[in-house]
Amino acid sequence: MEFIGISPEELKGIETLSLPGQVWMGAGRANLMWKAMQDIFNAPPLRETITSNKQENLAIFPIAREGLKYQVPEAIYETYGYYTDEVVLDAHHVFDSSVPVYNRKVEMTLFKDKDLNQPQHDNVKVAFIADSIASGLVMKEVIVRIKERFRNLERVEVLAPLATIRGLSRIADSECCNGVQVRVHIFETILNALPPDYYYSAHFNVPELHIRPDLEAIYREWWGWDDKGNQIADTTCAGYGWSEAFYSPRKQIEMINEQLTSRHNLTIAEMVRRNMRK
Repeated sequence: MEFIGISPEELKGIETLSLPGQVWMGAGRANLMWKAMQDIFNAPPLRETITSNKQENLAIFPIAREGLKYQVPEAIYETYGYYTDEVVLDAHHVFDSSVPVYNRKVEMTLFKDKDLNQPQHDNVKVAFIADSIASGLVMKEVIVRIKERFRNLERVEVLAPLATIRGLSRIADSECCNGVQVRVHIFETILNALPPDYYYSAHFNVPELHIRPDLEAIYREWWGWDDKGNQIADTTCAGYGWSEAFYSPRKQIEMINEQLTSRHNLTIAEMVRRNMRK
């Protein structure tokens, strides 16, 4: 509440208060992701993948920074007792006006696989990649690079709590998957990448595109409408800062306020106060 700008006096007498997932930040968000990873690794599809392989056949590729907070190796160890190699990657967007539509290209500055010798590289059959998917450009490039370095790779399991249908389509339609089975595990409702900026990805406004339409209805009701009659949830990014939500809560709030102000002339504090009065 302090980061948002709500004073203790305003909260007097309020026992419960609903808040959107965008303000679940920092260590709290990481703890929630840890629980989600434990759930998904206990699910039958991943159980079959893991138990049909040996420890040395699996490798984890968390993409810095967000993917490091998902705690995938810890979830695999907690569930199966497997020790897995972990190869940290740093892959991100940089501006490039020559790239149509997105004006971004992928820059990879870190690929920490030097700890593994060639036989250990060759043992890896399954890669677990941890990161969210917006445009899909980063994930496509990462899959290509992993295939180049791990020549016996058979399948890729992507752990993507936030993913857009546009990004998933780009991955499925690309040549990065050729010869390798790729499956994506999404923990939240699939997102709509909005033109022209794409990076600010909102929830779809179609109930059938949500696993829990009832929860989506509550989410949309919380955000409500602006003074011009626009439904705020249609442009409210589900991820906002993406990595900042984990690493810099104050920056996350700044980004939310910047976008809410420019699109709807509101701040997150005003949104919270509005819901406090309901």
